[in-house]
Amino acid sequence: MGLVLHSPEGVPYRFDPGSLCLELLPTGGSGSYARHEVLHEPANLVVWAARSRLRPAPSIEVTEAELAAARELRAALWRMGVDRAHGRTPRPQDVAAVNEAASRPPLPVRLRQDGGRGWAREWGPDATGTQLLSTVARDAVDLFGGPYAHRIRECAADDCRLVFVDTSRPGRRRWCSMERCGNRHKVRALRARREESGERGEHREGE
Repeated sequence: MGLVLHSPEGVPYRFDPGSLCLELLPTGGSGSYARHEVLHEPANLVVWAARSRLRPAPSIEVTEAELAAARELRAALWRMGVDRAHGRTPRPQDVAAVNEAASRPPLPVRLRQDGGRGWAREWGPDATGTQLLSTVARDAVDLFGGPYAHRIRECAADDCRLVFVDTSRPGRRRWCSMERCGNRHKVRALRARREESGERGEHREGE
C-alpha cells in the first residue's frame, strides 16, 4: 500500500498515509499546497483512483463538477486531518462536507466467483466520480470516528505537512516516510553528534 511521491529535488519515495481518504491529500490543495496540485482535469482523478489503495482499480468516469467536488472534499479532509493531529475538534463545516459526500451511493462491491473482491461493474466506465467520492468519504467516517482517530498525525519534519494515520502496533510513527523525512532526521542527528563531539575534542585540547 502507499503512494510514490517526489521530493522537491525530484527523488521518489513511498508514502503510506494508512487510509484511502488520506491518500487524496497529497494531490494538492490551496495556499502552500497549490504547488502540488495534480487534479487539473477529470482524467487526473481517474488516474488517482487507479493508483490508490482501491483494489481492483475501479473503472470510472468523472465530470468537471465531480472534479470540483473532489477538491472541496480534499480541502475538508486536509483541515480535519491537521485539526485532529493537533488535538483540535474538526470544524462543523468540514464534518458536514464529509457527511454529505458519504450520504451518496458508494462504489458497489461484489464477491467474485473465485472468492475475490471486485466492483459490481468493474469492466466498464460505469462508476461515477460521485460514487468514488462517497467511498472516500465513508473511509473518512470510519477513520475519524474509529479507534485510530487519535493516531492521525502530521509529519514531525518542520518542512513537511503530510498527514497520516499510525497503524503500527507500537504507535510511535513520527515521519511521513523513513525514506524521506525519517532519513533526513537521522542524517541531521548524526551530523549534530559529530559536530558536538568535535567541539568537545577541541575544548579538551585547549584546556
